[in-house]
Amino acid sequence: MKLLSVTVPCYNSEAYMRKCIDSLLVGGEDVEILIVDDGSTDRTGAIADAYAAQYPAVVKVIHKENGGHGSAVNAGLECAAGLYFKVVDSDDWVKESAYEKILETLRDITAGDSTLDMLISNFVYEKEGEAKHKVMKYRHALPQDRIFTWNEVRHFHKGQYILMHSVIFRTRLLRECGLKLPDKTFYVDNLFVFEPLPYVRNMYYLDVNFYRYYIGREGQSVNEEIMISRIDQQIKVNKIMVDYLTANMDKIGGRCRLRDYMINYLEIITVISSILLIRSGTEENLEKKHELWQYIKKKDLRLYMRLRYGVLGNSMNLPGKGGRKISVEGYKICRRFFKFN
Repeated sequence: MKLLSVTVPCYNSEAYMRKCIDSLLVGGEDVEILIVDDGSTDRTGAIADAYAAQYPAVVKVIHKENGGHGSAVNAGLECAAGLYFKVVDSDDWVKESAYEKILETLRDITAGDSTLDMLISNFVYEKEGEAKHKVMKYRHALPQDRIFTWNEVRHFHKGQYILMHSVIFRTRLLRECGLKLPDKTFYVDNLFVFEPLPYVRNMYYLDVNFYRYYIGREGQSVNEEIMISRIDQQIKVNKIMVDYLTANMDKIGGRCRLRDYMINYLEIITVISSILLIRSGTEENLEKKHELWQYIKKKDLRLYMRLRYGVLGNSMNLPGKGGRKISVEGYKICRRFFKFN
């Protein structure tokens, strides 16, 4: 059995996928690289097949009809033979020294008596045109270099959360929790790092800058204009998260730190949905914003009160054009600070 399966969802990725795959090959035969060709119409499939022919003990290729990012992740998870599971997008890459440290840590843990559910590491925003890159670290919130539980998790800063880039899950845990991301939907990476959490009993944090998250490619899904054009998919994911959290409160039980983290994560996603709807400037989207908040209110009044009347929720619901202008200016400040979009 492999130590780690890495799924690389690819759609028309011929221009940049080599950098991603080459960075993953450093892991050697402990790692299984699953390149998922999601119905590409360029040379993506041929490039993937060439890697599989050159590295048959490491690289496997899954060719499938186009179903979107979530569908590609699902296909990788279904075929994964590794004890642990990671997703690396085809325009991103990993840092060799941090990669080796992560594999060494996973080897040590699997050789012992403990079963680890989730490993967390840092990621770096590799934003096009910027010499200095923002690093998302968790050292203030998480114990380092040991296994810990939710009870030991400290406070996360506003605007900080664990993204897909940060995590490696135990493969069986993802299967046991029934994770299946929706097809033909963008922004499902939020579901990938949200839905397994009630099943995560322990974690391990390595303070290494492992994942390099590239921002700036034309047509990228996190581009603000594109996010606004796909706002219905953002809202769809937002509502799925609301449904999932309210349906799984019993499973979360008395784990207060887990519950608080999941609510705070949902708050961030709802704020992003709200500000994009405001930024679009259309009456139709302002009505969608109202409908989203009403959806949460009808689903769970206590959850709504916590989200709506917190600092971020209040800032997204200031009255009138003047209030919306203040919301947008606050968003711009956060964007410059946190380096997203």
